[in-house]
Amino acid sequence: MTAPVPSPHRQADAGRDPVGVAREICLRQLAVRARSRAELAGTLRRRGVADDVAEAVLERLTAVGLIDDDAFATAVVSSARENRGLARRGLAVELRRRGVDDDVAAAALADVGGADEEATARELVARRLRTMAGLDRQVQLRRLVAMLGRKGYPTELAVRVVTELLGSERDLDDHPAGAADFSDIDEPGHRDGNGDG
Repeated sequence: MTAPVPSPHRQADAGRDPVGVAREICLRQLAVRARSRAELAGTLRRRGVADDVAEAVLERLTAVGLIDDDAFATAVVSSARENRGLARRGLAVELRRRGVDDDVAAAALADVGGADEEATARELVARRLRTMAGLDRQVQLRRLVAMLGRKGYPTELAVRVVTELLGSERDLDDHPAGAADFSDIDEPGHRDGNGDG
C-alpha cells in the first residue's frame, strides 16, 4: 500500500507560521463570498489546521468584524428569498446547512412568513405556469405543489395557491377539494434536476 500524497496546499504550508496560514485560508475564502464561522472552521479542519490555531484565527476575525454570523444569516435570508423564492422552512434548512447557530437563524427569520410568503408563492407559480402550457392540469398541479414544497412552503398553502392560479377546483374532480396525493413532495433543499428546486 502506498502512502497518501500530501496535497499541494499542505506541502506549501508546511514551513510557514500556522496562524498566518490559517488567516490566509480564511481571508481567501472571505474574498470569494461571505461565510459563516462554521463554514470557515470546516475549511480549516479540512486543510489540517490545528484546532487551537483555527479557534484563535476565527476569534480574531470575529473581533475585527470579518466574521459576523448575524449579518451573514440576514444576507442569506434576503438573497435566498429574492433569488430562489425560498419560504421560511426552506430558509431555515439553508441556514442550518451553512452552519448558522439556531438562535442566529431564528433572529434572521423573525420577519419572514405570512402575506409575503404567500405573495412569493404566487409569483413563483405564475412564472413556472407559463412554461407548462401543454401539460395536463393534474400534472401541472402536482409539479407546482411539489416545487413549492421543495422551497419550504407548507403543503396547505401550496395547494391553495396552485389551485387558485390554475383557475378552479373543477380540474380536481378525482380529488375532493384539493385532496390530491402529495406524498411524493420532497423536503426543502432537495433538487430534482428539473430547475424547480
